[in-house]
Amino acid sequence: MAAVDPAALAARIGYRFRDETLGELALRHRSWVSEQRARPGAEPESNERLELLGDAVLNLVVSEHAYTSYPHMSVGQLAKVRASVVSGDALAEAAGAAGLGELLLMGRGEEAAGGRLRRSILADAAEAVIGAVYLDGGWVPARRLVLSLLAGRIEAMALDPGGDDHKTVLQERAAQQTGAAPSYRCCYSGPDHERLWRAVVRIGDRDCGAGEGATKKQAEQAAARAALAEFPEAPSPDASPEDANMEDGPPPTMSEGRHDRVT
Repeated sequence: MAAVDPAALAARIGYRFRDETLGELALRHRSWVSEQRARPGAEPESNERLELLGDAVLNLVVSEHAYTSYPHMSVGQLAKVRASVVSGDALAEAAGAAGLGELLLMGRGEEAAGGRLRRSILADAAEAVIGAVYLDGGWVPARRLVLSLLAGRIEAMALDPGGDDHKTVLQERAAQQTGAAPSYRCCYSGPDHERLWRAVVRIGDRDCGAGEGATKKQAEQAAARAALAEFPEAPSPDASPEDANMEDGPPPTMSEGRHDRVT
């Protein structure tokens, strides 16, 4: 039966398991388990139960970190930060950067289809590893692992909560400025495990932006981001004419009531 090298896993996640079977369990994809069960006497478990536990630990770590680190944030902003950080795309990127795909125990068919690069598999593996570390070492090493994987994204999102949601921003601005709602046309190319999506956003009677991504959602967000160039944020109704004409003067202070956001 295949095994995961404990030293290789420790090097990637910065944690050495006391119970090395937990580390291996976290990297057992169900396709590998199915192949093992075809052998007499083999009844291994997949990483799916650990994935469920890891998801709960992940959400708690990110919520606690954001809550204590950014006391100025509203509950809505905290929720947006958490949603972005614990998304499948964010976890897949973190797992890929850590090299977890190389260590996965995977069935031959899934591996041949590019499973080691499949974003959903990588995201699930990240959650399973988090769950395994929690069971093996408790809260402190699990929290340390989550933050080592995602702290950079948490910080980036905290600078502009919801800033990745270009579709919502575009919808609001388009409604205010044109009265029309954006619509998206999407298509993709490439094999199933390496699809490249392309989206075009249309507002009224014209195409306003296009974008590409590894998923339909990413492509639509990229298209919305491109379209926002045609729908700049309206000046604050509280701004005076003098403020509107100041191009080269010093930036306003917080006490002057200006909170412009660059998009």
